[in-house]
Amino acid sequence: MEDVALPAPPAPVFSTATAGLTLIAAAAAEPIVAVVAGAMEMEMEMEGGPIATPLPPVRTTTPAAAMEENGLPAEEDAAGSPCSVNSDCSSVASADFEGVGLGFFGSGVEGGAVVFEDSAASAATVEAEARVAAGGRSVFAVECVPLWGYTSICGRRPEMEDAVVAVPRFFGLPLWMLTGSNMVDGLDPISFRLPAHFFGVYDGHGGAQVADYCRDRLHAALVEELSRIEESVSGANLGAVEFKKQWEKAFVDCFTRVDDEVAGKASSGGGGDAGTSNAAAATDPVAPETVGTTAVVSVICSSHIIVSNCGDSRAVLCRGKQPVPLSVDHKPNREDEYARIEAAGGKVIQWNGYRVFGVLAMSRSIGDRYLKPWIIPVPEVTIVPRAKDDECLVLASDGLWDVLSNEEVCDVARKRILLWHKKNGGSSSSAQRSGDSPDPAAQAAADCLSKLALQKGSKDNISVIVVDLKAQRKFKSKT
Repeated sequence: MEDVALPAPPAPVFSTATAGLTLIAAAAAEPIVAVVAGAMEMEMEMEGGPIATPLPPVRTTTPAAAMEENGLPAEEDAAGSPCSVNSDCSSVASADFEGVGLGFFGSGVEGGAVVFEDSAASAATVEAEARVAAGGRSVFAVECVPLWGYTSICGRRPEMEDAVVAVPRFFGLPLWMLTGSNMVDGLDPISFRLPAHFFGVYDGHGGAQVADYCRDRLHAALVEELSRIEESVSGANLGAVEFKKQWEKAFVDCFTRVDDEVAGKASSGGGGDAGTSNAAAATDPVAPETVGTTAVVSVICSSHIIVSNCGDSRAVLCRGKQPVPLSVDHKPNREDEYARIEAAGGKVIQWNGYRVFGVLAMSRSIGDRYLKPWIIPVPEVTIVPRAKDDECLVLASDGLWDVLSNEEVCDVARKRILLWHKKNGGSSSSAQRSGDSPDPAAQAAADCLSKLALQKGSKDNISVIVVDLKAQRKFKSKT
């Protein structure tokens, strides 16, 4: 594909390159386990080997008990708390999209069939238009910046190989990329644009080079691919465009392109002198062939959540009190992945878990040139319309998911956000409320999850992004 010079996307307001690799203290939360922060920086041997420096004792408890220790009853929710929490933004979205199913892309070797409830989507569109005609607001016209917090810690590993990034307002999505050619709420599908926000977690292995490269590059590559797709679409051919397939193409091309750049096969593009410099260095691999990374990223706008995943990091949506997984781990023992690897002449060997050729415990990644063609960078993509009862989205490396279930993570994140607001009301800075810096409530949830994972015995780096989807909250004190 020919490189196109494009303006650079906004710089990330947070990444592990600028924040360092330390645990950020929660704004208003006490530690939930007896772990000294300095112990997280002690060097330890990997995979259960002898620990170079002893760790302080860690107590064992359940997530519910841990929450009770912090003053939040395990069964208490928003309705039973001293403050009730509602969302201006998400309540607008619910009437439009309630009942619309999830769309999974890329379930096969090189992509797969799209599963999407088009009839429900059409009914939701009709309902949305009726509401706007009655004087309501369009969900697409709502300025909705999600609030977020993060943690990225070394944990019990000797080196930090994870990376995370948050880029608010990284791209203006044309409406047709969410609705197709239909004119919804009287908005032109080509000219009307929605601000979109990018979040990503990259779990490196064999070294940090590829994860760090993806942190700095992948969101910019996605902007370039989305811009290419947009340039190829006009009003004349919009009716023939399947917007869900365009998302699949954008992410597959983006991940494949970054994988090529890591291998030194392609230029990272850009414009001006920077583009020339990148082109000149295109033959230099970013990392040795044994280095790679997972990638779980999310694009969030006022109406939809789009998740793209490659590897065994994970994205889980907390909808009401129920976890909704938005990605499926790429493991060698997953039936379709096992069949793909074997068909390509590879072997899945059980050696301390199922591994490709007994080495890599995931079946897809960016990098890992020594295991191609069995390890591929092709992501799976999920699109889900937002709903009124969406609470938060959690993106995390397997250092969290190996020791906590989806249910536990959603329960802790939801209650920790609520606990912060119970203690502090709506107090936060304008920068935090605009998404330009970590939100203290979401930050408290991310910190709580990482500490709980340590307490539960996680042996890996732990990186967590918690995105609070109820960006505008109303508080009502109990009388």
